[in-house]
Amino acid sequence: MTKELALATTLPTGSIESYITAAYQVPMLSAKEEHELAVRVKQNQDLAAAQRLILSHIRFVIKIARGYKGYGLPQQDLIQEGTVGLMKAVRRFDPDFGVRLVSFAVHWIKAEMHEFILRNWRIVKVATTKAQRKLFFNLRSSKKRLGWFSNDEVNSVAEDLGVKPETVLEMEARLNNHDVAFDISDDADDDAPQVAPSTWLADTRMEPESTLEKEDLDTHNTAKLKDAMSKLDGRSLDIIQTRWLNENKSTLHDLAAKYEVSAERIRQIEKNAMNKIKASMVA
Repeated sequence: MTKELALATTLPTGSIESYITAAYQVPMLSAKEEHELAVRVKQNQDLAAAQRLILSHIRFVIKIARGYKGYGLPQQDLIQEGTVGLMKAVRRFDPDFGVRLVSFAVHWIKAEMHEFILRNWRIVKVATTKAQRKLFFNLRSSKKRLGWFSNDEVNSVAEDLGVKPETVLEMEARLNNHDVAFDISDDADDDAPQVAPSTWLADTRMEPESTLEKEDLDTHNTAKLKDAMSKLDGRSLDIIQTRWLNENKSTLHDLAAKYEVSAERIRQIEKNAMNKIKASMVA
């Protein structure tokens, strides 16, 4: 039942406020109603039943999204990602487990929100390992004040979260860093020192060594390509030339009519020829 991800909800999309208001007006399901709908989804892949389950639980997605306001990301985006997690939960929910859908879905909802936050909170990833991902969400809530942790606080947080103090210090440093624009902004003061990563890098594009290296690489690749194409039979070479190299390119059907074979056969010949060229180029 993969199509439930494409379900169009009946909630308004004009503004986040109207969407939230409408979501809270959708009636909640009783345990019996929820079980019956879940059975229909599991046994019959019933999209209408899946939609009812999703719409009746959007309010829980909104509630969870509000808990991540401190990350500075748009609420509508968090709600959208959480709804994707809810849809995945509905697809995997087994009504025979004896638990309500909301208890099962909270993991999937938070997982999608966490992935979205980690992708978008900073340009540079701040959490890559499992321990760091755990710290990213727990360290912010563990901070009782602004500023850096004391040694006692570091050890306390490390013990609470089951990680090494060094890991806490590393993640705290990442969280306290700020993104820096790569290029100097257009409104920067010309008299002030210009500090940006782009000013630290040397421009090697016009250096003689780089230019010569690029020319040698182009010449080498061109020679390899010519040699690879010279090894093709006449029909394969003609198909590659007319399909890729000529200004007025031929279609599969044009070549099929020319060689009196099917378009699928032309596609196969073209694919085999391309594979031979690639193999010869990397040899």
